[in-house]
Amino acid sequence: MSDLPFTTTRKRPMKLSTLVTLMVCSVIGSVLVVLFTLYFLQITQATRNGVKDTALAIARTLADSPEVKRGLMASPDKNIIPPVADAVSQRNGLLFVVVTNMQGIRYSHPDRSLLGKSFIGDDLKPALQGHENVAINHGVLAEALRVFTPVYNDHHQQIGVVSIGLSLNKVDEQISRSRWSVIWTVLFSALMGTLGTWGLVHFLKRILFGLEPHEISTLFEQRQAMLQSLKEGVIAVDSQGRVTMINHTARQILLLPAQNTNEPHHVPMMAALRRVSQTGKALQDQEIDCNGRLLLCNTVPVKNQNNVIGAISTFRDKTEIRQLMQRMDGMVNYVDALRTQSHEFMNKLHVILGLLHMKRYDKLEEYVLQTAQNYQTDIGAIQLKIKSPVIAGFLLGKMNRAKEAGFTLTLSEECLVPDTPNEEQVTVLITVIGNLIENALDAMVGQTEGEVTLMLHYQNGWLSGEVSDDGPGIDAERLAHIFTRGYSTKGENRGVGLFLARQQIEKLGGEISCESEPGVFTQFFVHIPWDSERKIA
Repeated sequence: MSDLPFTTTRKRPMKLSTLVTLMVCSVIGSVLVVLFTLYFLQITQATRNGVKDTALAIARTLADSPEVKRGLMASPDKNIIPPVADAVSQRNGLLFVVVTNMQGIRYSHPDRSLLGKSFIGDDLKPALQGHENVAINHGVLAEALRVFTPVYNDHHQQIGVVSIGLSLNKVDEQISRSRWSVIWTVLFSALMGTLGTWGLVHFLKRILFGLEPHEISTLFEQRQAMLQSLKEGVIAVDSQGRVTMINHTARQILLLPAQNTNEPHHVPMMAALRRVSQTGKALQDQEIDCNGRLLLCNTVPVKNQNNVIGAISTFRDKTEIRQLMQRMDGMVNYVDALRTQSHEFMNKLHVILGLLHMKRYDKLEEYVLQTAQNYQTDIGAIQLKIKSPVIAGFLLGKMNRAKEAGFTLTLSEECLVPDTPNEEQVTVLITVIGNLIENALDAMVGQTEGEVTLMLHYQNGWLSGEVSDDGPGIDAERLAHIFTRGYSTKGENRGVGLFLARQQIEKLGGEISCESEPGVFTQFFVHIPWDSERKIA
């Protein structure tokens, strides 16, 4: 017998329309059943009480009748009471009207043969003692609702009892007529509840764009996963400016704890969000300073049927974008350097070929040795000292840049930079060294000659760097402010390079410092952690 993979079939979730219909109908049905039961019991009791009160009223009227009083004062054979009793019984649809004296002897009865005989039933005794009584009992006729009331003479002495009987079938008929009104009320309520449920279902479907609850749950989970996986910070507010959503990246950038559910107190960003939610106009590529970082923000309004219901802002650290651009510049410089070296190599091959054709072997040997020496001095030396191809290409480009400017960029003999898998460290090193070299070249503009010396040395997990030049130097007053954001002697919109360099180095846990003697030299010292592959291995 082959083993078949065990597969489970997921139960299909119930549709919203079915769920709402069942819930509402069950609630309405339960309420209607309870109301019907209570109402029916009240109607039944009210109907019985009404019939009883009517019978008592008739009995009291007969008890006060002069003919009944006069008939009780005579013997039953006089037949004074039966005509009156029969008339009242027929007019009101009663089962019987029986009048008895204090001994229980009948003075009236539908069956004339029973006149002068004793009343059957113990429910007569309370009335003989002067108390009205209501009971259900079975006498000579059918089972009936019997009402008893005493009869008094003019001297307020009890002389008899008037008993009226109502057939229980007629009582039940009257209750049934009242019951139908309750049933029609329940059916009408059920119909209105059904129509209301249908309208509620269609209203909810329109609001939820026709989505089922499980589909909404899936979309919500996907939205949450997508927002939390973004490297950009995302903050959303409603029309009142209250934060409704913020992802993990935004919390990290704004330095908010994960358990904090309150809105961030970053004034510029919240002001931009509230302004967009009020005006409905987007703000593109807005630069905001936050916790020492320069953020690039895009804020757009959120609309529903052309009504602004909030705003959402996406932002990212501009320093990261700058680092990526510098890394790309390093790769471009590396390619340009290789292209330049390729052209020079082709030229050298042509020289060698010419010397071979001329059979000038002595000049050929001299030229090859010189070329090899130059190679070892330039490219070979860089490749031996700088193991990271990105950094090596970056330095080759800077060397060509220095040559074009009429200066020299020299690598120290002590240079040693092992490769690292940590791209952030490579990016920071390129940013810092690039800014320092460019500043040195700019400082030497106007000189007939000048040299920039670079030394990079790795030891025990740390990379130390020195960039020195023989330019005009920096006086002590300006030296104290060179790492301040916006401080520069080169004009407006400058003074960012050294500020970013120190910011990125301190973020890695390193440090940067500067020494200078005006008119002699300027030297920068850099010290950053370096995850060498040799150290990791």
